[in-house]
Amino acid sequence: MTRYAIDALTAIRMAREEIVVPDGHQLVAPNLVRSQVLSILYREVHQGRLTEAEARVLLDRITTTRIRLLGDRVSRAVAWQIAEQLGWDDTTQAEYVAVAKLQADVFITLDPDLAQQVEEIVTTAPFDVLEELSS
Repeated sequence: MTRYAIDALTAIRMAREEIVVPDGHQLVAPNLVRSQVLSILYREVHQGRLTEAEARVLLDRITTTRIRLLGDRVSRAVAWQIAEQLGWDDTTQAEYVAVAKLQADVFITLDPDLAQQVEEIVTTAPFDVLEELSS
């Protein structure tokens, strides 16, 4: 089984493209992924890039996607360490990296800057990996 850590932008793109990860593979993310997805979609509606109905469809797809959500004491401690190591002023992205480091085989993010910053900490992969799984 391959475990893929995903961030909020990846979860949204998966919902847009209706990508389903087949049995035998697992998605993981920190607990905060749902709140971030909600905030991103809310902003897109208020900026006129999505209708509320479209955003709700995406939210429903993400809610029904099997994602193992993590946020235990160890992952929070590792997130703190990663944020310090990389000189970040916030731990939000570090939580994704911590979950990837502790619970996943690869980390998939749509943020190329983030992927580059963490390449010495976790293995990253392009979104295409998820598309290939779904086909």
